[in-house]
Amino acid sequence: HSSLVFIDSKKLRVEEAPPSRVLHIRKLPNEASETEVIALGLPFGKVTNILTLKGKNQAFLEMGTEEAAITMVNYYTTVTPHVRNVPVFIQYSNHKELKTDAGNQRTQAVLQAVSAVQSGGSPSSDVQEALAAASSPVLRIIIDNMFYPVTLDVLQQIFSKFGTVMKIITFTKNNQFQALLQFSDPVNAQQAKLALDGQNIYNSCCTLRIDFSKLVNLNVKYNNDKSRDYTRPELPAGDGQPSIDPSVAAAFSKDSNSLLGKIPGALNPLSAAAAAAAAAGRVALAGQAGSSGVLLVSNLNEEVSNTSTHTLYGDVQRVKILYNKKDSALIQMSDTNQAQLAMSHLNGQKMYGKIIRVTLSKHQTVALPRDGLDDQGLTKDYANSPLHRFKKPGSKNFQNIFPPSATLHLSNIPQDVTEDDLRLLFSNAGGTVKAFKFFQDRKMALIQMSTVEEAIQALIDLHNYNMGGNQHLRVSFSKSTI
Repeated sequence: HSSLVFIDSKKLRVEEAPPSRVLHIRKLPNEASETEVIALGLPFGKVTNILTLKGKNQAFLEMGTEEAAITMVNYYTTVTPHVRNVPVFIQYSNHKELKTDAGNQRTQAVLQAVSAVQSGGSPSSDVQEALAAASSPVLRIIIDNMFYPVTLDVLQQIFSKFGTVMKIITFTKNNQFQALLQFSDPVNAQQAKLALDGQNIYNSCCTLRIDFSKLVNLNVKYNNDKSRDYTRPELPAGDGQPSIDPSVAAAFSKDSNSLLGKIPGALNPLSAAAAAAAAAGRVALAGQAGSSGVLLVSNLNEEVSNTSTHTLYGDVQRVKILYNKKDSALIQMSDTNQAQLAMSHLNGQKMYGKIIRVTLSKHQTVALPRDGLDDQGLTKDYANSPLHRFKKPGSKNFQNIFPPSATLHLSNIPQDVTEDDLRLLFSNAGGTVKAFKFFQDRKMALIQMSTVEEAIQALIDLHNYNMGGNQHLRVSFSKSTI
């Protein structure tokens, strides 16, 4: 590489090179890696080549376009770039491109890995953040807006797309779920941070906030659901923690809104729905040992009768309004999966003007009042309700479970009922009908309300509505729009 000319730093002031997509970087610390140099250029565009001159603490970085190089130089004239906390100097090179041996496979591999990460979405955090070059293989991960449980397995799923995950420790600090995750190589940690920082694990919640940890190696004592050393499967579970049962792995579905791919595992009838839930960017965990089929729903509108909520997701067995807290109720579903699904779809939705909260209860069942004792009608048993839609195992209905949406799917419509009849029926439920469309056979239709809240209301009021001749209307949320 003798063809490269090094300019004496004093002359520089005089003869600044004209703009070029090749940048000359000086005063790099001895231990700086190629990836760290590449990280300087990444926020500004594609990096197409690099040549590091180890002995001279210098490097040449080739950007994909001259515009990217100009933006980069302009930025770094106002903000001093640092590599490993050491200030470095950047200027245009006299070279118009870098001719390095294509045989330099390692460099090419690094560039490819980095650009693959980049095409997956450029770093969303500000440029400054993206430049905090990695020297540690350990990331510190904080999860904001954690409305759904994020487990150690979920983190392993997501982060292993960027390299070998060796160890994970999870803990709660300041009421926030946090994790330390160690890759086999700092390069992987850097790529994962660039690609994932600021991303949501599930649609519009569980936001990843990622930094490099000061630790460079994690010490894991136990393999359980709080910590894991993948290099030492023989570690004890410790602390009476259960070792992880792989069946806890969730039924996730590939979806643009969700960072998770599918986890293989035995799927039960509800997993189609669980997958549909995940496809909507929500999560439904497969039945976990010890979790219950009972939900605690709070912030309900007290004026409204307790029958209303029970037709939305899954088959409700019993509902108990809490005597001393009438805006809350315990709802027993027929199994854990249905409870998980109802929780993931209904938590945070608006119902009768109030945003409801849905969590799993520690109760395993909802008890009926003892014989002869009246609890003012606060407990209702729906075990034999005609409204159940999911009684048959493997029922097709499981596949048609979608999150609340403004568009409703109607079925079981009698032959003589017209579009006007249905529009009237649904607008009387207290909403505005925006659109309507019959399916070909006219037994089914889509109807669009003006808000999700109106649609929830209409479903509650009109599912199982008697249309005459003992034909009951079926109403569910649709994934289609009109």
